[in-house]
Amino acid sequence: MKNYQVIIIGAGGGGAVVAKELGELGLKVLLLEAGPWYGNRKWPFPNTEKGAISSGELQDLDIHLFKQTYNKMENEMNDLIVGKLRWGPANRDRPLWNRVYEKRGFTWQNSGVGGSTQHYLGNSPRAYPISIDNQWPISYRDLIPFYEKAEAELPVEFAPTTTKEELYYFGAKKAGWGLLSSLNITSAGFRPQPNAILPPNSQLTNRAYSEYELSWMEGCTLAGHCINGCPHGPSVDKIAKRSTNVSYTPLALATGNVEIMPNTFTYQIITENHAKEGIRAIGVKVRNTWTGENQELFADCIVMAAGAIETPRLWLNSLLPKNEWVGRGLTNHNMDMVTGIFNSIDLNSIVGSHSVRPNVGHTSGARFDYPGLGSILVMGISPGLTSSFSYALSTVNASTSGNDNYTKGRMVGKELMELMANYQNTLNMLIVTDDEVVNSNYVSITPTVSDEHGPVPFINYVPTSNSLRKKKELTKVAIDILRAAGAKKVVHAAWPDGMMIHIMSTMRMGYVVDYNSEALQVKRLFISDNSILSNGLGGANPTLTTQALAIRTASIIYRNYF
Repeated sequence: MKNYQVIIIGAGGGGAVVAKELGELGLKVLLLEAGPWYGNRKWPFPNTEKGAISSGELQDLDIHLFKQTYNKMENEMNDLIVGKLRWGPANRDRPLWNRVYEKRGFTWQNSGVGGSTQHYLGNSPRAYPISIDNQWPISYRDLIPFYEKAEAELPVEFAPTTTKEELYYFGAKKAGWGLLSSLNITSAGFRPQPNAILPPNSQLTNRAYSEYELSWMEGCTLAGHCINGCPHGPSVDKIAKRSTNVSYTPLALATGNVEIMPNTFTYQIITENHAKEGIRAIGVKVRNTWTGENQELFADCIVMAAGAIETPRLWLNSLLPKNEWVGRGLTNHNMDMVTGIFNSIDLNSIVGSHSVRPNVGHTSGARFDYPGLGSILVMGISPGLTSSFSYALSTVNASTSGNDNYTKGRMVGKELMELMANYQNTLNMLIVTDDEVVNSNYVSITPTVSDEHGPVPFINYVPTSNSLRKKKELTKVAIDILRAAGAKKVVHAAWPDGMMIHIMSTMRMGYVVDYNSEALQVKRLFISDNSILSNGLGGANPTLTTQALAIRTASIIYRNYF
């Protein structure tokens, strides 16, 4: 086995960034990933054959294999049990990896190179300054240069305006809100979504090219379905949606110093007692998910980037020093969905089109920011996700509360069919609540329930009354905007509280790690994922902040230990 200076656990939103940064600094890095690697010649059949052990060559990336994997079939990609983008092993004939919930729950995460950024929407706003200053061990100003570097490298661009964004802007203005012009948000208002998606293809309106030909060119095709994984681009590193498997991963390989090992589940951190440093991390124990083979790997520094559920699980299963905040303080951006249904005649007078066409453009191309409450995202999700997220996800039956133009709860039968018949005339708005950090929301382990990697995660989440109040206020704002835009009917989905998509804060900076992202109780052990966020960022999507911190952490690792 090669000698590595740094081992990183998890090739998702944070881990791939650290790998690229350290590789550019000349360090030898091993990046471990529990799930498959799609679009790599060493794994031509990633879901049915074990393939190779690792890859460290940029030329191993293959756009043809990538496009064979990623398509726009909703169940093929996002089925929670057997989809390609699920939390489970590469072999889809085997069950997904288990989690246990105190109440009902659902965590939408992916395994595989790219992690959960494979199915994210590319949404890349900065945190709200008021959620960082005087609440984190570092200041918002400290983060700005790292935000700027991530935004330039991905790159992050403002989303183009398609019909759904134009309709939303019309409603937001009529509701009395103003346009925000800064990346550093200090007041409430609306703006285009800053997305890690390449600008639109320059030939998009050229009728000389077919849709298929456009899909092989550089740039976004505005084809929607971002959540399924984007298959548009001439090469893996030029795929339009900048998930880390197509952005930071190729950059890491290009350094010549990074080896990536998929299908490798890390189940224990190895430590030693050092005369000067005390307890320090020196390696990991891993298991090949195809063969079941166990292995020990060693390095000078270890980076945990397995996510806000698996990172505390790994700490606890490794019997690392007790810390009352390990796994505690879980924040979730408690979400909800509100949908407006419009008449074609009204739409034509407002936006010059008889339909909204929610499936065209970025899945989330515009947002509303409200520091102190959270955010609202315009969502152009596909028909299958619309039927579930907008209409069928609630645990309560639909109720009109005496208002035929407003319905709250689960839609079924004839009503659901009528709503879906109007799919092209709908505008969805996702409520993203600034969740409150409390010790009683947590991730732990269940000694009585184990899998091949040890005791499985146990998740307890109950939103506080303050979080529920914020969600209610944001929902009212979204409904007001839809009505101002001319919606003839509004459906409030009323999602259950256990929906977990933005999962954060279980290994918080200042409590489990210091301001350098190094564990307070274990030297040379760093954390670089959503778990170290000290809070819910005010309701901003967490990926860009995690990536900015990852860039910062890599520079600290190099300076302090190499």
